[in-house]
Amino acid sequence: MKRFSIIAAVLITCAAAIAFTSRAENTAIKGDYVEVRTASVFAGACHFNGEVVTAGREAIMAWSFASGSWNGTSLAGVRAIAVVNSDENLSNQRAARRSEIILDQSANHDQKVAIIEALKSRYAATLGEIVSVRTAPISFKHEGKTYEVSSAEAAINVEAMPNDLCCKMPNLVWYDPLVQLGQRKVGYTIKALYSGRDIGDTWERDGENSAFYGSFAF
Repeated sequence: MKRFSIIAAVLITCAAAIAFTSRAENTAIKGDYVEVRTASVFAGACHFNGEVVTAGREAIMAWSFASGSWNGTSLAGVRAIAVVNSDENLSNQRAARRSEIILDQSANHDQKVAIIEALKSRYAATLGEIVSVRTAPISFKHEGKTYEVSSAEAAINVEAMPNDLCCKMPNLVWYDPLVQLGQRKVGYTIKALYSGRDIGDTWERDGENSAFYGSFAF
């Protein structure tokens, strides 16, 4: 009995040490986020009904990591983009999805590995099958209520809606962001485009309330 108690104590100690190590390797990750969909996320009921079946099947998602680490690797200052495509509106969580990931060229090898692992861990259902991962320069500018993100084959230019209408008329916000956000706001898409071919046809949108932006954390 005494021997069993000693073994049990050792196993508990080891398990606690492993759990502590895992927590230590991942510190709170925070940053800015913006996404653009190929459908208006804030609109009148008729407009929404006209798009929900035929549009909204694509999105560009962009992260700018401000702080935090994954598996012991700091992600501060790193950026990433995901382009998502589906055969159905992305509001259908059961629809099959394909995605292309663009990693910041300035990130080192460990950071690139950590970002992919973090995105897969946190947003696997959102991203679906990742068919392409590549590196390219990424510019992510957040000034006031304006977001400008650009890279090879993907770009976003978003600004706040006038007078924060999305907050004053929440009944006209028909979708949720693809990731959980703090201080979520609907944005006006000045322009968004995808010119790649890995996950579907090229597309371009402008002049619609099709964006979400805010802060992310995990």
